[in-house]
Amino acid sequence: MISRRMMCRGVAVLLAAVSVLPVGAAYGEPAPPASGPEAELVPGVPPGPYQPWQIDTPDQALAPKVYTPPASEDAVEPRDARAGTYDLVEYVPLGDAAAKVACSKRTGPYQRQVERWLRLRVDGKQAGADCLAIRTFQTKHRIKPSIGFAGTVTWAQMRLLSARKNPNAAKKCPVRSYRVACVDLGRQLTWVQKGKKVVYGPVPMRSGRAGYGTRTGWKKIYWKHKNHWSTLYNTSMPYSQFFDGGQAFHAVYGSIHTEVGSWGCVNLLLADARKLWGVLKKGDRVYVWGRRTGG
Repeated sequence: MISRRMMCRGVAVLLAAVSVLPVGAAYGEPAPPASGPEAELVPGVPPGPYQPWQIDTPDQALAPKVYTPPASEDAVEPRDARAGTYDLVEYVPLGDAAAKVACSKRTGPYQRQVERWLRLRVDGKQAGADCLAIRTFQTKHRIKPSIGFAGTVTWAQMRLLSARKNPNAAKKCPVRSYRVACVDLGRQLTWVQKGKKVVYGPVPMRSGRAGYGTRTGWKKIYWKHKNHWSTLYNTSMPYSQFFDGGQAFHAVYGSIHTEVGSWGCVNLLLADARKLWGVLKKGDRVYVWGRRTGG
């Protein structure tokens, strides 16, 4: 369903089966609990097949209960995501979505950035030539719907492509002789480097929203839990690698390209989180910098 607030503000919405998704499903994480006694952090036991594994409640400040998972627990691989979960679905205005326009005449939130990336005239206004160029890019990279709207997903894909050759070109992530997991909040990208060599990524990510920001500075991987379950948010956190209190790298079963951020963790696609699990070890350093734009 589409919230009244989103409709009133004219915020772009997900054009893909929104009517069949439960509230919050498009963002991959449920809403936080209400305030009061019922929201107190208490140790919890995840439901279903995970029931033998008792885990403390993670949040943005308190660390989960750390223990050594038995081999039988680590032998269980997190479930695969459903087909289409990570499709690049753009957020488009309600009017364009309802009319199923072929080419949007609207100025997108990342109009200037997209124009600059495509080497178009940078004036921040949508034109016919702009729409055709953006549509061509969207079609090439399987962004749906490819109607030329310069939205969140299109700009995120451009940032990723620009960073692939040398994500640390701006030298914002410190170069060390040991592995460093770099978390760039501004570009919403993460990678791992050892010295000047990139050994993982860059990959797209989703960091904390306003009020629940992913904390910046030097961190350290202090616990890895492949099948972690958040009893605070009642959701799975596959391939969790905690680096600061309850903040961790982990996969989500939903889009990471949303205007609203996470509750503080660094959210990844399942395949990216699985690969990162094999790259980082306990004690590896993490460096977080920058500021996420949007909610």
